[in-house]
Amino acid sequence: MPFEVRDITKDRKYLDELVALGHSATPVTLIDDEPVVGFDVSRLEALLADSE
Repeated sequence: MPFEVRDITKDRKYLDELVALGHSATPVTLIDDEPVVGFDVSRLEALLADSE
């Protein structure tokens, strides 16, 4: 599964994107445009299973 790391501490545009999505906490993982805030293993697994 390809992914892209976006470090908000190294590039301000990534922080701006996060805020535009309505989030102020990290990590935020987007899977098929569906945000997962925090490290929610069951939600990540479910979304990944649906995206295959």
